[in-house]
Order: sequence, then C-alpha cells, then structure tokens
Amino acid sequence: MTIHVPKFPEYIRENYPAQGRLFGDFLCGLWATACEALEIPVAQSVRTTRMLRALLPPWSHERIGTVPAEPSYVADDGFPAEMSVNWSGRHPELRVLFDSLGHDTGPPAESGFRRLQGVHEVFTPRGGRPSPAPLWHSIAWRPPSRIFHKTYFGLYPWPHAQREAAVAEAMARLGMADAWDATRRAVETIEGTREIEFFAVDLADEDEARVKVYYRNHGAGLAEVNRVASVALRHDADDARAAYRTLAGDREDAGEAALSCFAFRSGRDRAAESTTYLRLPDLAASDEEAVERTAALLHREGVDPGRFRLLTAALAPGPLATTHVLELVSYRTAGRRGDVTTYFRFPVYDRSLTPVDLA
Repeated sequence: MTIHVPKFPEYIRENYPAQGRLFGDFLCGLWATACEALEIPVAQSVRTTRMLRALLPPWSHERIGTVPAEPSYVADDGFPAEMSVNWSGRHPELRVLFDSLGHDTGPPAESGFRRLQGVHEVFTPRGGRPSPAPLWHSIAWRPPSRIFHKTYFGLYPWPHAQREAAVAEAMARLGMADAWDATRRAVETIEGTREIEFFAVDLADEDEARVKVYYRNHGAGLAEVNRVASVALRHDADDARAAYRTLAGDREDAGEAALSCFAFRSGRDRAAESTTYLRLPDLAASDEEAVERTAALLHREGVDPGRFRLLTAALAPGPLATTHVLELVSYRTAGRRGDVTTYFRFPVYDRSLTPVDLA
C-alpha cells in the first residue's frame, strides 16, 4: 500500500538524538517538557505523565532505531505520535495522539467506550471493508479538567468508494445520516480535489460529544479551503480568511495537503463546526518563520503568544532556524476566540532512509 506522504521543499532539519531510547520514555519526556513550558504544577505533570505511559500501546516498550520497524502515517518520517496544544480558554489544552500500529488497545471503559463499540465493526473486514482501518488514539487535557479520549480510524488505505461507504454506515449507526448527507453533498459542489482520510469519535457520552470527518485537499487555494469550511453551520469566513493569510504569508495557496475537518453534534442537520489545518513546513522556511506567523495569529485572537514561543523552543531539537517541529496549525471559528491549535511532530528518523510504501 502506497501512502500519501507530504513532499516539502528540502531544508536543513535537525533530528532528535533518540536512537536507542524507549519510545515511551521519549514521549513521556516530551510531555513533561511541555507541562513545564506551559507552567503546569509539577504534581499534575507527574500524575499525567504516568497516565500517558499507561495508555501507550505495547510499542512504547521498544527502542527507537535508525528507521521505523513499522512506519506510521502520523508523521512524514514514520514516527507514530504527535503532540498538540489548543490555545483557547484560560488554560491551554495539551494533547498527544498515537498510532496503535496494529495493537487494538482502547481507552478506559468509562470514557464513552460504548460509542466506539457502536461503529468499530464498520471499519473492519467484518463490516465489509478490505482491511482493518489503522486505529489512532488521543488524549486531551485542559488543566484542571479531566482527561478526554478520542479515537481515529484511518481510511487512507482503502479505495474512495470504501471510505465513503464506511462513513455513511457509521454516521447512520450514530443517528447522524441526514447531517452527513447534507454536508457531503455541499462539499461535493465545491470545485477542487479532495478525499476523505479519517473518521473520529469523541469518547464521551455527553450530548456535545463530536463525530468528525477529515478531508485532505489537493492543490487547494486559501479561498477554496474557506469555501469548504463554510459548509459548516458555524463558520465566519471573514475571520477565517484573515487567519489563513496570516499563516500563509504572501501565498495564495493553502500549501501541501491542507486538511478540512467537519465536526458533527447530535441534533444538528449539518456539520456544526469546521476546522482547517495548514501545513507550516510547506508554507514557512523554518520553525523560526512559522512561529512568528503563528504568534501573530494568536495575538490577533487575543492570546498572549509567550507560552507558545516557550513551548516550541522547548520541544525543538535545535535552533528554530534549522528545525521543523511545528507541523500543522489549525483554525476554527466556532464562537470563541483563540481557537488555534498547534501540532508538533518530532523528527527522529532520517527521511531519506524511511520507507513510505506500507505493504
């Protein structure tokens, strides 16, 4: 199976000296570093670091080599995890997403596991699919609130017809078939090329728990991704246009492989919200430039960018002029200021040695 790996311009990129370390130790160390940069109390940092270690799949006990034993679709070098921070609200929300790499481990049963059970079979051969969908899991924590869990099904290995059939059946099981049909039809009227890549569920029983569908855009301009986002019930196209331009600099295009995510909530007749993700390695020369643009966006949204700057510097393996750890920046206009999320990926492997053909 050949996967779509974003092709960015060549640049000097420093990698982490992670070879020989346990995956779990490396990721938990990054979590603790992020907690320190975000000024989270030590006791809470220690407690949540232990929680993260307990949730990681069995591969966390293996050692990082020079190339991935099983490349993951999470990052372009095959590393199976990423970290992100949402900057809305009084306290930033810290998140880690990781690929199960075939280990079908799930979150605690009390975290909305019944919703996952209701659709899990749809994404397996028992549900008529050609192969089990790659399964990703994430945790999200906004201190001092509890941990939230999310599960993602990767649809990218399948033909497009199979992806569409799986999403339609899953949305029907969740009672959201009409909302999905209305959203899908509206997206299909927009000129451009895009494909469904992920289906995700918030693992919570609350009425506001979301179901999300992700599209990857191909060769899209900023105006096009804004039109796609405008399909959602809550989207401010003017605010979004200004945000995208801040991140893209003098570019009119949305860069390589921009993503559009629609969030569905019970009782709505269409996607409730939309989020657009722009890939900064294609739009900015280095983290130094990407951080300046993102800081400008945060400032415009009323968020002091100081902690974001400290966090990026703490997570980067070298000077920001020679790194690209800030992979994605997303923006959502859903009624609250500062709904910006920064996604960090950690270069561990030499990309020239990393296989991109997953058989």
